[in-house]
Amino acid sequence: MFEALTEKLQGVFRRLGSRGTITERDLDEALREVRMALLEADVHFRVVRDFVQQVREKALGAQILASLSPMQQVIDIVNQELIELLGGGQPHLQLQRSKEPPTIVLLVGLKGSGKTTTAAKLGLQLRRGGDRPLLVAADPQRMAAAEQLEALGKQVGLPVYTSDSGTRPLQTCERALKEAKRLGASAVIVDTMGYLQMDQEPLTELAQLRRRLSPTEVLLVADAMTGQEAVRAAEEFNKAVGLTGLILTKLDGDARGGAALSIRAVTGVPIKFVGVGEKVDALEPFHPDRFASRILGMGDVLTLIEKAKETISQEEMDTLEARVRRGTITLEDFLAQLQRVKKMGSLSQLVGMIPGLSGLASRVEGVDEAQLRRTEAIVYSMTVQERRHPDIIDGSRRRRIARGSGTTPTDVNRLLKQYKEAKKIMQMLASGHGPRILPGLRRPQ
Repeated sequence: MFEALTEKLQGVFRRLGSRGTITERDLDEALREVRMALLEADVHFRVVRDFVQQVREKALGAQILASLSPMQQVIDIVNQELIELLGGGQPHLQLQRSKEPPTIVLLVGLKGSGKTTTAAKLGLQLRRGGDRPLLVAADPQRMAAAEQLEALGKQVGLPVYTSDSGTRPLQTCERALKEAKRLGASAVIVDTMGYLQMDQEPLTELAQLRRRLSPTEVLLVADAMTGQEAVRAAEEFNKAVGLTGLILTKLDGDARGGAALSIRAVTGVPIKFVGVGEKVDALEPFHPDRFASRILGMGDVLTLIEKAKETISQEEMDTLEARVRRGTITLEDFLAQLQRVKKMGSLSQLVGMIPGLSGLASRVEGVDEAQLRRTEAIVYSMTVQERRHPDIIDGSRRRRIARGSGTTPTDVNRLLKQYKEAKKIMQMLASGHGPRILPGLRRPQ
């Protein structure tokens, strides 16, 4: 995400930093490039105008032109303004809770924005946080909408309430609330009808739902890839039903980032979650400071650590560390680690979270799936002894493993080399002779 914008901004800062000292003319020239980069990223023109003006005023007011590190200070000001633009001044990241359960979350949006999938993703997020969610299919207009939600509910292990075809959404929701009390559900997530356009009749029905259900949260699910169309939809929905938050979907496919940078500033409604993939666990809480850091190419280590903790238990970390210290890490361990990393997200997303490596994200896009499948095939074609003692693999064994995995001896050689290199790096990190970048490998105290 944000690849195009990140690349352009980093280019601006590199050119600014190469000058050593910075004049007011240099600053204005750099800010013109920043303005163009933001406009090309499909950021709303009023947002761009105000953003650049704020950066210029603060840069001049801070007297950075006479400082010893003017470029770093400019970056810091841009970072702080991005955080503010994304909603850093509003502590609305978490969902509000009803004083008496269940907490009702109403999902609204245009057709094709991903509401149904988001309902399941949000339900999974809440369940992981200790809630007992009930998903409600309240979209009588789209064919198979209820069936899709039921399938997703089954996939994530959540109950789904549906009604007979022809039942009005309000009736469905009222019956669902009774079912929620019977089940002891602490949260109810309502997947409402999607709209092709903002016409009056269906919005009246949506407004009635909001009035009668008194939901704790009314969240607009908006497709980030539609850019300013998402911003316009947010404005209209906010006027019609009063939004409490936003969920941006398909942000992983939006290389420009215009909607994310415009929508909060234009509507005043905070972004609460972002969809970063198709899988049911690909929904992240929105942190303005972390996303500003990603946009500037400075990574997002905190989210990377959180993903690692969700995927790898402390016991697994301790076991791996002990094996690394003893030098007994095997190909089975190597494969298990690759599989755990895959659960954390795509390789391109993870690389983009590591400071200094964001520029490599686009280069590894789509590579991880194919490589992991090839690695699995090769390792599974080995005997248990070969997996645990790779040094015994000679030429004839390589040819046999290649035939069994549908690969070539060169592929097997490449994997063995990667394993040996990874083993050396992990041993170096575990011994305290390198930076702590791998989860579970702590420096000795």
